[in-house]
Amino acid sequence: MIRLEKKSAIDGLDWLYPPICEICGLGLSGGKALCKPCAENLPRITPPFCDVCGEHFHGLIDSFFDCPNCKELSFHFEFARAAMDRSESTLDLVHRLKYGKEIYLGAELGRLACRAFADRRLAVALEEKWPLVPVPLHRSRQMERQFNQAEEIARIIAMETGLPMLRLLKRVRRTETQTRLSRKQRMDNLRGAFALQHAIPENSPPGYLIVDDVFTTGSTVDECAKVLRKAGAGRVAVLTVMRG
Repeated sequence: MIRLEKKSAIDGLDWLYPPICEICGLGLSGGKALCKPCAENLPRITPPFCDVCGEHFHGLIDSFFDCPNCKELSFHFEFARAAMDRSESTLDLVHRLKYGKEIYLGAELGRLACRAFADRRLAVALEEKWPLVPVPLHRSRQMERQFNQAEEIARIIAMETGLPMLRLLKRVRRTETQTRLSRKQRMDNLRGAFALQHAIPENSPPGYLIVDDVFTTGSTVDECAKVLRKAGAGRVAVLTVMRG
């Protein structure tokens, strides 16, 4: 009954506000924001890619490898996996969600993020029901936006995979925007910016998946992973929609 009511509500909205694909403008139905061809044509991250940060590389590499950048770094998470490679279309969808407050795009971005589960390393997260932990916003920024884009994406991933979502972290210090900062500046900017919302229980799951929209330098998710590790989390990995 609930599923029928939900479908009827979507059909009603489609009749009142006919949806179109956010990329090509083709008419849609069923609560989607992208037509199937446009969704399929967005560039995905496929092998070969760095086993640590997930950056895609062109060429013939038939073994596991760390990119030159990651060889010099030590992260608090085991690996980061983005579903989508950087493209103007995907980045535009992220920005429209994040800055344009087009919250309905969170559902489409969440479904795109689920493509990362094709990575066999994430099979254990599905089997052991690792919680999804969205990167939090500072309360003042969340009040401005009225939503958290990472949480919107994580909620859809939870619906699609059956994994639980936990608001386990909080941002205790408002930081300046990261866009124009170097990696070192980002790390300094974020140091001490996150804390636990509540204690990790003794019977906690074997691992956690930190969820965000874009992985660029990894500074934000690494600081989140650092807090989880310090609190006793066993394994920590990162899942994002796009690799910046």
